[in-house]
Amino acid sequence: TPYGRPQNRRDSRRGGGGGEGGGEDGNHNRGRGGRGGGGGGGGSIGGDGGGGGGRKNWFKITIPHGKKYEKQWLLSALQSQCTMPFHAIQYHTDGNRVVFYIDDSTTANALVKVSRKITGKDGYKVAILMNTCPPPSLIHQDLKPEDLEHLKQCMSKRFDGAHQALDLNNIRVDPDLVPHIDVALNRKNSMQAVIKIIEENIPELVCLNLSNNRLYKLDDLAEIVNKVRNLKILNLSFNELKSERELDKLKGLKLVELSLEKNPLCDHFKDQADYISAIRERFPRLLKLVGHTHISALSECALMLPLLVADGHDLPPPIGFDLEVAPPVLPPCKPSYFCSKEIKTLIQCFLQQYYTIYDSADRQPLLDAYHDGASFSLTIPFTTQNPSKCSLGEYQKDSRNMKRVRDSMDGKSRDSYRSFSRVFITVAPGNGTLCIVNDELFIRNATTEEIRRAFVALAPTPSSSPVPTLSAIQQEMLSAFSQKSGMNLEWSQKCLQDNDWDFNRAAQIFTDLKAQGKIPDVAFVK
Repeated sequence: TPYGRPQNRRDSRRGGGGGEGGGEDGNHNRGRGGRGGGGGGGGSIGGDGGGGGGRKNWFKITIPHGKKYEKQWLLSALQSQCTMPFHAIQYHTDGNRVVFYIDDSTTANALVKVSRKITGKDGYKVAILMNTCPPPSLIHQDLKPEDLEHLKQCMSKRFDGAHQALDLNNIRVDPDLVPHIDVALNRKNSMQAVIKIIEENIPELVCLNLSNNRLYKLDDLAEIVNKVRNLKILNLSFNELKSERELDKLKGLKLVELSLEKNPLCDHFKDQADYISAIRERFPRLLKLVGHTHISALSECALMLPLLVADGHDLPPPIGFDLEVAPPVLPPCKPSYFCSKEIKTLIQCFLQQYYTIYDSADRQPLLDAYHDGASFSLTIPFTTQNPSKCSLGEYQKDSRNMKRVRDSMDGKSRDSYRSFSRVFITVAPGNGTLCIVNDELFIRNATTEEIRRAFVALAPTPSSSPVPTLSAIQQEMLSAFSQKSGMNLEWSQKCLQDNDWDFNRAAQIFTDLKAQGKIPDVAFVK
């Protein structure tokens, strides 16, 4: 059927295409049905020699002397004889052999039956060997640019711009892809590539059909939540999702239609009400749902467009308050809190005296503000950078901490501009003063905005004296100097004025001071 997965076929108990079940590459996997006809191929895998099917099994297909055949000819010849469509995963050569992988036992068994049914241009029969193997190690590599382009062209043919709908049903067997690239949406690299193409080309997508893609988890699809915000209709039918908890990874989508038909998770619910409740818990805006065994199934002849689920269960409108929620706004900062006017006066007086002494040439009197058992803590941001190369490294050299807290800024020091916050924990000895028992200091590099605000020029006070204005020539010179030096107009004007508006001399002085690192960052803040 158009939406149904191919059913596993049981072969007869005779091994298909296999000789003695022998093979190359060191692994000899014998078919369970004894001798087969034709010789040279590997035996069948799975119960009764047929396809036990399932995503857990990987098979290594080896074609002896296959290197001499052109890749496209070989794959086309194999596909023309094989009863199942297949994808040659990681097609490559190993010596004179061609090797690729198949991730489905039914397909692998069908492919090995083609052994020795194809004759090459040199007159030799093409033998096919099959061995079970672990998953190939490179299936998570990103797709190459040329592969992405093939995928993009294929997706463009499957896109309906009128309805903003993309049909990726069973995309792995798309004839536009099979000769060039293996796309399996249950592998991370393929799903990431699809989402990337959607994000870059059709971000307004509304309908997406991912049916028949052997999806057993939705971790990789979860990225679509933040990249395709308009998605309203999603078809995940005929996949291998085993638990409704997988849908938690898509909870950010505002879906109104969803199809989960023929996924194992649908069989976990005893009745329709429980099924609807569990799914709607993830998607509260859902209005149409397909999937439970007691709900009418998706019509085999249904078209994806304009709706992805033609015969589904119409749900009652969700109950809730669908209000537009304004983005949160932080409340304005409140002024300092003092429990009484006396306490306020005491604290303000203490801080004024403390920083008056702190800013003076002699800080020794500050010792009187500290308790004899007071402690001091210095904290700077964390980094893995070498302290000797760190712009705040000078604060670490005398550290006695067993686990140092380090600077988080990368690159060179930003001159001497620092930002700090300080916390005093004090007690009142009882004589109308305060005494510090714990002094906590946090230091970090100042941001460009903090530097700009800290060193912004104050507005001049009104004065009766005339304010000098620049002539047209000086204004032109100022603009040119600012452009060439990169400094803002304020510092450019200061440099020109200090050099009597001699442009060349000012430029030479600027070059020398910049080379010596003596021009502060604030001079370049515009």
